[in-house]
Amino acid sequence: MEPASGAEPADAAGDAAEVLDRPLPEGVRRRVIALVSDAFGGLTVADLPAQLRQYARFTPTRRAKFAGNAMAAAVETDAVFRGRVAEKLRDAQTELAGALEGGAPPAAADPLDVAAAAYILRPSGWVKLVAAAGEEVQRADAERIGDETRRELERLREELAHARETQRSGGDQVRAELDAARKEAESLHRKLRSAQSDVKRGEAALRKLTAEVDGIRGDAAARVAAAESESRRLKSRLAEVESALETSRRATREGRSIEDMRLRLLLDTVLDAAAGLRRELALPPVSTRPADTVDAVEPGRMTPKDIAARALSETDPALLDQLLALPQAHLVVDGYNVTKTGYPTMPLEKQRLRLLGGLSMLAAQTGAEMTCVFDGAELAAPVLLAPPRGVRVLFSKAGVTADELIRQLVRAEPPGRPVVVVSTDREVADGVAKSGARPVTSALLLKRLSRVS
Repeated sequence: MEPASGAEPADAAGDAAEVLDRPLPEGVRRRVIALVSDAFGGLTVADLPAQLRQYARFTPTRRAKFAGNAMAAAVETDAVFRGRVAEKLRDAQTELAGALEGGAPPAAADPLDVAAAAYILRPSGWVKLVAAAGEEVQRADAERIGDETRRELERLREELAHARETQRSGGDQVRAELDAARKEAESLHRKLRSAQSDVKRGEAALRKLTAEVDGIRGDAAARVAAAESESRRLKSRLAEVESALETSRRATREGRSIEDMRLRLLLDTVLDAAAGLRRELALPPVSTRPADTVDAVEPGRMTPKDIAARALSETDPALLDQLLALPQAHLVVDGYNVTKTGYPTMPLEKQRLRLLGGLSMLAAQTGAEMTCVFDGAELAAPVLLAPPRGVRVLFSKAGVTADELIRQLVRAEPPGRPVVVVSTDREVADGVAKSGARPVTSALLLKRLSRVS
C-alpha cells in the first residue's frame, strides 16, 4: 500500500507516542463509524481496504448498519486508510479539524464530535480528548440517568401515596362489602336450612306417594289379571256359542237342502218327462190357428198359402222370443263376441254400455234371466260399472277366458232348464250344446235388440 500523504507520518508518530488504553465510548464509536461512512463517497474502490470494498456502493446509512464493525476495525488498524478518511474530514469540517490540530478544540462543540474527529485526525493529545469526551458522555449519561431516576422516584412516590390512599379508601369499601357479604351469607344459610327442610319434607311425601302408587299398581295388576282371565273365559264361551250356532245353521241348511233337492228332483223329473214327450211326439211348434185356415185374404196380410210356407230361420228374432218365452229361461251372452260383431269400431266401454242397455230392455220385456260375460283379459284397469236392472254382468278372472266362464255357467245350470247361449264362436256353441244349452248366433240377438231400441 502506498504511504499516505499530508499528515499521515505525523499521525504515525502520534500513534506511536499516544495509545488509547480503554475501548472507545459507544457514542464516540458511532460518530466515528458515521464519519468513515460519509468519507466513502470521496474515495475510490482502490483507496478502500479489501474488506470494505464490497460496501462501496452502499448508501451511508446501509453502510453504517452492515459495515460498522469492519470500518471501526479498519480505522483502528490501517493508518493509511485512517489518513485518507482524515483528509476527507479536514475538507468537510475545516474549522473543527484546524482547532483540534492547533490544540484548542472549540468549547461549544459537541464532545462526541470532538472525540470522534480527534480519534480520526490523531492530533497531539487526542487520547486526552477522547478520554475527556468519554468522561463527559458518562457524566451526561449519569446526570441523565440521575434525572430519570429522580423523576422515576418521584413517580413511584406519587404512585405509592396514591396506592396508600386507595388502600385506605378501598379498605373501608372492602370492609363494607365484607359485612354485606357476611350478612348475605347468613341469609343464604337460613334459606339453605329452610330449603333442606323443604327437601326432607318433599322426600318424605315422595316416599309416601311412591308407596301409594306401588299399592295402586299392584291393585291394578290384580284387576287386569282378573279381567284378562274373565276375558279369556268369555272368549271361550263365545267360541262355544258360535260353534253351536254354526252347527245349528249347518243343520238348518242341510235340512233345507234335502227338501230343496227333493223338490228339484221332482221338478226335473216333470221337465225331463215333458221334454221326452215333446221329442217322442215330434210336435212342431204351433204356427197356425183355426181361423188362419179360412180361405180369405185380408188387406195387407199374406195369403194362407204364404202362411203355410213360412218357417222360423236361425236369424229370425222371433226364434229368440220363443226361446226366452220358455219357463225359467236363462240367456247367457258372450259380450265382446256380440259387440265386435255389431259395432266393432266403438271403444270397448261404449260397446259394453250399448249392449247392456239393450239387454236391460229385453229383460224387462221377456222377464228372462240374463247374464252377460266379458273377457277380463281385455281390461286395462278395473271397470267401474253399475250393472243395469235385470242383467248380471261378469268378467272372467285372470287366466280364465270368457268362453270357459260361459261353459262353467252352463254346467252350473240343472239339466232340463232352458239355457240359451249367444255366441258366434263355433267352439263355444258346440261346447254348450253338449251340456244341453241352445246356442244362437250374435246376429240373431243384434236383430232382436234393434227391435227393442
